[in-house]
Amino acid sequence: MDLRLLVGLGNPGPRYVDTRHNVGFMALERLAACEAAAFRSQTRLQGLLAEIGTGPDRLRLLMPQTYMNESGRSIRAALDWFRLSPAQLLVLVDDMDLPLGRLRLRASGSAGGHNGLRSTIQHLGTQEFARLRIGIGAPAEQPAERRERTVSHVLGRFSGEERPVVDAMLEEVLAGVDLIRRQGLERAGNRLNSFRAPVPAS
Repeated sequence: MDLRLLVGLGNPGPRYVDTRHNVGFMALERLAACEAAAFRSQTRLQGLLAEIGTGPDRLRLLMPQTYMNESGRSIRAALDWFRLSPAQLLVLVDDMDLPLGRLRLRASGSAGGHNGLRSTIQHLGTQEFARLRIGIGAPAEQPAERRERTVSHVLGRFSGEERPVVDAMLEEVLAGVDLIRRQGLERAGNRLNSFRAPVPAS
């Protein structure tokens, strides 16, 4: 995979910092910090942009500032501006259907009920782009209770007990991105899709 644009999904502003819905932002911020890269506001892209590497190895990191439901507008603008195709894109996104500490890499697929992916599919006109789903767990098992608590769950922050799991998961995301760039989606998927973050002893 010729990965050129790495997008983390989330909501802008201090109100949403470190919430479960923003775990895509958290992954990009960690990667940028590791590479001593800084995010800068790009009005034309409706997002914050950082770059790591140079020349043919350059990877652009994008955090849309459109709010989750309109993420696709920013991603479309970035692909157009940098003359990239959806095949050069990887989206990092939270997933309530995955247990906390689990990851799932896919080369394509539906939105799976996620508004950020739904917007991305709508604006790109295709489901054929890679996405790495980052498990945040569900608020409840019963469907009715789950629906009732979804918003407060995804917009809530990780607990102190969850933080070590989140840290391990984000470190694996960064390792996975590196593996995707070096060896491709399939090899990376073999590792990422079998990953289990260690759950702290109760």
